[in-house]
Amino acid sequence: MNRVILMGRLTRDPEVRYSQGERAMAIARYTLAVDRRGRSRSQEGGDQSADFIPCVAFDRAGEFAEKYFRQGMRVLISGRIQTGSYVNRDGQKVYTTEVTQ
Repeated sequence: MNRVILMGRLTRDPEVRYSQGERAMAIARYTLAVDRRGRSRSQEGGDQSADFIPCVAFDRAGEFAEKYFRQGMRVLISGRIQTGSYVNRDGQKVYTTEVTQ
């Protein structure tokens, strides 16, 4: 089972585009800042740390994100982790990981 549930704050407003074709679909991309739990010895000074998780929402979830999500909002999302790779302009292979709704 590939399922993840995250709670965090939006780093910026979602970037929404619509697909081409006979049935246009909303595709919303945004980044979620998720606080890390627990403290390590190097963080005893009180510094908080967060992980920045890229997220993609399709169709109705994308339309919902476009309408209601704003920078700084605290949101709870569920989805699946998706990995991929591509070759950039310099010929280097780049690996990606994102949460897909």
